[in-house]
Amino acid sequence: MRIQTRRRYGWSANAAGAVPALLAIVSVISLLSISASGVAIAEGVQATRIALAGDRSKTTFSLTLSTGVTAEVFTLANPYRVIIDLPDVGFAIATPSGRAKPAAGRGLVQAYRYGQFAEQKARVVVDTTGPVIISKAEMIAVGDGHSIRLDIDLAPTDAATFGEGTGATSETTARSDDDVGPEKPADKARPVVVIDAGHGGIDPGAVGLHNVLEKNVVLAVAKELHTALSATGRYDVHMTRNGDVFISLDERLKRSRAAHSDLFISIHADSIDAKAFAKSVRGATVYTLSEQASDEQARLMAEKENASDLVAGLRSGAGDDMGDVRNILIDLMKRETANFSAEFSRTLVGRLAKSISLSRAPHRSAAFKVLKQTRSPSVLIELGYMSNPEDEKLLTTAAWQQKVAASITTAVDTYFAQRSARARP
Repeated sequence: MRIQTRRRYGWSANAAGAVPALLAIVSVISLLSISASGVAIAEGVQATRIALAGDRSKTTFSLTLSTGVTAEVFTLANPYRVIIDLPDVGFAIATPSGRAKPAAGRGLVQAYRYGQFAEQKARVVVDTTGPVIISKAEMIAVGDGHSIRLDIDLAPTDAATFGEGTGATSETTARSDDDVGPEKPADKARPVVVIDAGHGGIDPGAVGLHNVLEKNVVLAVAKELHTALSATGRYDVHMTRNGDVFISLDERLKRSRAAHSDLFISIHADSIDAKAFAKSVRGATVYTLSEQASDEQARLMAEKENASDLVAGLRSGAGDDMGDVRNILIDLMKRETANFSAEFSRTLVGRLAKSISLSRAPHRSAAFKVLKQTRSPSVLIELGYMSNPEDEKLLTTAAWQQKVAASITTAVDTYFAQRSARARP
């Protein structure tokens, strides 16, 4: 089997400063500096244009940058993707959603998306129609030398040659479940509530009728909820993300555990593609964790939300933690946590029903990865359908966001008050 390695590409000039040169150093063991002198990464670098050319025999993906940077390019399987990692690059590209619709694909490229992947790191994910090889990649000067264009030539290959992709060794997925045995709880004067704004960065989530992005809506609601809960003085409130940055599902679970969460609330918004139903399907739904989905819609929802890491270009996990052999103690912990999650879900649905529209089945359950927490009761809230005109309008309204935050805060108050009352002798 032929193995392609990960490559880094940078921009430099010759001693006279006039001729562009491709700098590529290949290393299977580690990624080395791309040049002896190094490549200075300019501040405020912008990606200004993405273009596709060619056909299914050879497709060129071109990314225009305001100045030269170091780009790391590699491939991943399941599904087939080409990943382009960049330093802290901003995107000033016309596509409003940050992801191309299928019609925008060409040749071997099915679609693409881009955004902030981590602190000081941007990423472009190119979905391909099948296994491909990077036959050529180079950076050239364009626009009288005022911009740099990264051209990546893709050619078809077979699945055996592609293997797991050139990035498989480093894009591993760590074990996400936290059922490794009991952990001594932290000494806490107040209950800890972790607010999880879904998606972010390169993963925009659902896209509304007017190009409203789910990642922005849920972050706005999460911030309102953080303000409302903090104002009570009764809780220690944490957020998994405070800005437009991608956070993997594993990392969200890790941050919840690190905070010794007593309640985990993941906030999302939904969308449906079927135009015939888009105007009639609306309202909020609260999901809890279960190995078996409550219905087909819940199963599809969990499947979509669990694909968030793939959208951002992370390697898919080899297995599912839910199928592992359980220690009896951990099973009991999960059962107790599930009971508390269901209790909070019922309380939350009751409070939300008094202030906003709910879906026809407002309480559902499925195997959401972000809810796989043994020690913290957790729920996932789908605030509404961005494919519905009325829901989309409300989701972007500050007054509505504050009303939702107030309802969730009341539900949190009720939940912890009931638990405290039962704990008293």
